[in-house]
Amino acid sequence: MLAPAKKTDIITKFRTHDSDTGSPEVQIAILSERIGELTEHFKTHKKDHGSRRGLLMLVSKRRGLLDYLKKTDSDRYREVIGKLGIRK
Repeated sequence: MLAPAKKTDIITKFRTHDSDTGSPEVQIAILSERIGELTEHFKTHKKDHGSRRGLLMLVSKRRGLLDYLKKTDSDRYREVIGKLGIRK
């Protein structure tokens, strides 16, 4: 779970306008941060399969949002993956 201050920081960094909290870019950034935290968690807790299932669901949700963004606006897609360093 993300700390509220960290989540607010991510939202301000990726939002498209002042009151934006739910655009695909913001959602992808928040999911990426949660995925990174869970990945670190699994380095010490290798047998935590319940959380691993949650990680797979987060990755799937992020993939769906990235596909949607790529389909609707490829420039925004490239900008998001560039900022987050998701793809090569």
